[in-house]
Amino acid sequence: ASSTALHTPAKRPRAVSVLGVIEFASIALGVRSADAMVKAAPVELLHCSPIDPGKYLAAVTGDLASVQAAVRAGEVSAGPKALVES
Repeated sequence: ASSTALHTPAKRPRAVSVLGVIEFASIALGVRSADAMVKAAPVELLHCSPIDPGKYLAAVTGDLASVQAAVRAGEVSAGPKALVES
């Protein structure tokens, strides 16, 4: 007599993606800082564009450490006076 056993693969922990968003007070600094963000860490650029006259928004996603590193790089690139919100 043969017995059929169901095999269920072990569940792997799912990678958690987080969102990092910075609003810049300058379009030029926003473009430069978004570039620095994606070069600093393996993140995906979800959105970057002017949102108001003279303001720019950049949003990235990835794992927590990568997004933190990317946001930090964007903040450093822009400087404290160019940030509206991060």
